[in-house]
Amino acid sequence: MKKVMVFGTFDIFHKGHKNFLKQARIYGDWLIVVVARDKTVLALKNHWPRNDEQKRLETVKKSKLANQVILGNLKDKYQVIFKCKPDIICLGYDQKYFTKNLKEILTKRGLKNIKIKRLKSYKPDKYKSSMLSSRT
Repeated sequence: MKKVMVFGTFDIFHKGHKNFLKQARIYGDWLIVVVARDKTVLALKNHWPRNDEQKRLETVKKSKLANQVILGNLKDKYQVIFKCKPDIICLGYDQKYFTKNLKEILTKRGLKNIKIKRLKSYKPDKYKSSMLSSRT
């Protein structure tokens, strides 16, 4: 079974997120979605998410696009990768946090066979969380 892992905040779950998860599913048999913790969002984006981590987790679960939906780790952002051991990690077209040198970090920590794939955008002028949150 080939496992695929994706990461995100998924604060305002929209068609772009759905497309992202559908694209990721193509690369394997089991999709694991890691939802960012509230404190992680605050630290990276300088604001709290609109929806708390439990609500965001449940929203992604309800979409039924993933086989497994889990919260990230507050102490070691890469710990979930070592625990789940995906075959491939799919990144969003504009995803920037924890992506720089990801392959090298995983290799140094003993996971050298994980492939990393950057996915395509889906109508980024219409479905981008930062744009949607400023409209509402």
